[in-house]
Amino acid sequence: MALKERTISSKDEDMDPCDTLPKLVDRNKHNWGDKVAWRKKCFGIWQEYTWNDIYEKVKYFALGLATLGLERGHTISIIGDNDPEWFWAELGAQALGTKVTGMFADGLPHELKYLAEHSDSRIVVAQDQEQVDKLLQIKDELPLLKKVIYWDPKGVKHYDDPILMSFNEVIALGEELEKESPQLFEKTVAEGTGAEIALILYTSGTSALPKGAMISHKKIIEWGKRAASIIPSYESDEYLSFTLPGWLVEQMMGLAASLLVGQRMNFPEERETVQENLVELSPHHLLLPPPLWINISSVMQVGINDTTRLKRLIYRLFLPIGYKYADIKFKGENPSLFWKTLYFMSNLVVFRALKSRHGLHKVRRPCTAGSLLGPDIYRFFHAIGINLRNMYGITETGTISGQADDQLRANTVGRPAQGLELKISDEREILVKKEHCFEGYYKNPQATEKAFQGGWYHTGDAGFLDEQGHLIFIDRLSDLKQLKDGTKFSPQFIESSLKFSPYIREAIVVEEPAGEYISAIVNIDFPNVGNWAERRRIPYTTFTDLSQRPEVLQLLNQEAERVNKTLPEGSRIQKFISLHKEFDPDEAELTRTKKLRRGFMEERYAELIKAMFDGRPEVVVRTPVTYQDGRETMISTTVKIKEVGAMD
Repeated sequence: MALKERTISSKDEDMDPCDTLPKLVDRNKHNWGDKVAWRKKCFGIWQEYTWNDIYEKVKYFALGLATLGLERGHTISIIGDNDPEWFWAELGAQALGTKVTGMFADGLPHELKYLAEHSDSRIVVAQDQEQVDKLLQIKDELPLLKKVIYWDPKGVKHYDDPILMSFNEVIALGEELEKESPQLFEKTVAEGTGAEIALILYTSGTSALPKGAMISHKKIIEWGKRAASIIPSYESDEYLSFTLPGWLVEQMMGLAASLLVGQRMNFPEERETVQENLVELSPHHLLLPPPLWINISSVMQVGINDTTRLKRLIYRLFLPIGYKYADIKFKGENPSLFWKTLYFMSNLVVFRALKSRHGLHKVRRPCTAGSLLGPDIYRFFHAIGINLRNMYGITETGTISGQADDQLRANTVGRPAQGLELKISDEREILVKKEHCFEGYYKNPQATEKAFQGGWYHTGDAGFLDEQGHLIFIDRLSDLKQLKDGTKFSPQFIESSLKFSPYIREAIVVEEPAGEYISAIVNIDFPNVGNWAERRRIPYTTFTDLSQRPEVLQLLNQEAERVNKTLPEGSRIQKFISLHKEFDPDEAELTRTKKLRRGFMEERYAELIKAMFDGRPEVVVRTPVTYQDGRETMISTTVKIKEVGAMD
């Protein structure tokens, strides 16, 4: 079916007057009023919302907030999963000229307190009872907080705290104000300007407290167009919104693309049904962080291992054809008729069904961004016909670069976006011209001044431009390591290669104190390793028990040996530990976007790391654990230390 050729363009003149997100909602209401724009899966049925519906919700929620005293320049926070209410609240607040901060739904009370307090939020819009309970714990510590508005009343409607109000009650307040002051909403939206701050998006906080990046309406629209110059969006596109709304990717690729070009946003029924909804919908756009692509590849490989012997044989027969075809494309060559025919047969017999089973058969330009994706995973997806491409960007700059159709190589993140000024410093730091970047860090002028030294934004990332003008991203400057013999290595690259294994969920690479060699601490993928153990009738009870089984350690040893074959001799993994517990964001080991807090981890597991490099065969580890209800305890476990390639 032919695509509707309405795409986002930075030269699209009819979009120029719409310099704020609410103005785009108003424009779309007039242009596409009865067209279905958003859909939400509820009780197995897709509930549809037209642009007229969206306009009405945004309008009355904005007027309701105005009744509650929200004014231009104020801030609200939103916490919850991806739902239409999340974005109605955002757009309604922005229509009043207020700033919006996104919180992570799994955040602990003290994390929510920091974000609400630092952003000066006067209102928090929350999804359900779980979020409301967290906010009620900390409300007395937030003097600016006036209201907590919830959109899912289950379990909350009988609460009698005066700070609480339902989403529908706010809508009703807005409807009353509309009767008293017709055209107030339209007048307020018209007064908005592109220079006003639309969002305060907080950084991951891998090495310090998160900083609030201020992003104006003008910038988020500009960044949406910039991203679309690399990944075109079409009016007929289907998009599944499940990436965290407090993350810039969802604001650009989801909301901005929907507002700018009219692609349809679809919201999953709940977090647990994302995979099911993904398969049902099979969206045209898919931008996922590396951990999710790694998870998809693991699920695929485990599924193959669990199928019949005949199907496994067919898969293993055709996969090398896919790899060969992908390698030819990576070289920039045109495959011969012979290889095209073989690949056509492979796709017909194996790959098409594999993609369809995981909801990936319609996606045109699947992308990954956020951190390094291992070349093994990148090559695997290309082999089965998913033309995954790398993109690079950060919260403070939007999209910096991305791969076009003729630039598909695992080791680059493509050429810089058209019109973007970028350079590499003498220290190999990636710098972006200030004019293309965010407006600064909220209430932190010192950090802003430091970030923009010399008129360029200092990303803190290491990289270089190759002869073809492709940007090669290496790692965070602060994370690059060097051994005693001068061998340089990127821990993130090795960690990503380890996580290509379906049996490894997370990994952290550590350096021996004297700089002699490197080792790794890994987390098993409990469901996959559990299935593997059950097929071999290996008994186990808990995650801890399974992680220390001799057979599992042998399996992990094989995976480490596989990775070592792809690494220079000096930077190969010498020892590893299978940790007795999963890395957990609730214990500050990971950020809410699942990035390693490397410094914190190295400090927390310092004794374990020391034992590994002292040559001990095992070590007793005592680790504090924080449960979701806030309780804390200590667990004590004996963890084995193994040399790679020296297993019994």
